Amino acid sequence: MSNSYGTLFRITTFGESHGPAIGVILDGCPAGLDIDEAFIQSELDRRKPGQSRITTQRKEDDSFKILSGVFEGKSTGTPITIVIENQDQRSKDYSHIENAFRPSHADYTYQAKYGIRDHRGGGRSSARETAARVASGAVAKLLLKKSGVSVAAFVSQVGDIKAPHYTELDLGKTEDNIVRCPDQATAEKMIALIDQVRLDRDTVGGIVTCVIQGSPVGLGEPVFDKLHAELGKAMLSINAVKGFEYGSGFEGIKLRGSQHNDEFYNEGGKVRTKTNHSGGVQGGISNGEDIYFNVAFKPVATIMQDQQSVDKDGNEITVSGKGRHDPCVVPRAVPIVESMAALVMADFIMRARSSKL
Repeated sequence: MSNSYGTLFRITTFGESHGPAIGVILDGCPAGLDIDEAFIQSELDRRKPGQSRITTQRKEDDSFKILSGVFEGKSTGTPITIVIENQDQRSKDYSHIENAFRPSHADYTYQAKYGIRDHRGGGRSSARETAARVASGAVAKLLLKKSGVSVAAFVSQVGDIKAPHYTELDLGKTEDNIVRCPDQATAEKMIALIDQVRLDRDTVGGIVTCVIQGSPVGLGEPVFDKLHAELGKAMLSINAVKGFEYGSGFEGIKLRGSQHNDEFYNEGGKVRTKTNHSGGVQGGISNGEDIYFNVAFKPVATIMQDQQSVDKDGNEITVSGKGRHDPCVVPRAVPIVESMAALVMADFIMRARSSKL
């Protein structure tokens, strides 16, 4: 099983949804970085369950402990270990699926691959694991801040309700509402839709848009570790993600080359582009413009309705939805997307130091 990500700035996460704790070991963080624990906690609070009526009602404080790698508030250059205890497991909620495979979950594939699975909340396949990513992503954000790089994500679509393009929005307003959409009028429509879906005992998907600003030119390692390729891999490793597009994405096919090309110009000695269909990445390398991309999340697989399935012996059965689950995952996915983007950028900043003499 693959539980590590990164080359120089590298994380390894551990733990299960209903185990005693989850956590992360972060290796490669340079010594001397101020580790702001209040900031790390604030990032975890944005992801934690039970934060509003449109999220799962599981109650987890997601308070953390740093076990190593930090002394007197600064990183020491040794591995940083962060542990987050699980406090509100209700394993009995999953007793009915001990031998059953829930539709569109990882139950069947984990059983087929490993011959054993933790049915309590999905075990390692649960999105509970992403709390460890957010904790380490917060450290990555602290490192990026030293280089003037910022990472901001927001909910840009729920179902068929879309927000304006990020260039028309004030991303500083993302946290002003429970759905994390910086356009209040759109947010109210999204919240109403999620409320209705929840009452219907169903779920709905959406899109999280992420914008990285202040990136230096030259991040990315062609030909296989291109910047956009690593961002895509990082995003597709998140639970429930079904799609990734950067820059003009699929809409770009509607343009001709004469419309799509980003022409260069000189702005006070700095090379800029007049448009940004490239999404800040050309040839797999950052060009200094905003890096922006969309991440599509499917409707949450657990619904509070009966569904047809099979058990581990191949018998056809009916599976009933139980437990505490998000009717729409995207509001809580915003800090997860940011964290994975920050981890990618931090790793490439470290790798860029060895690109040339």
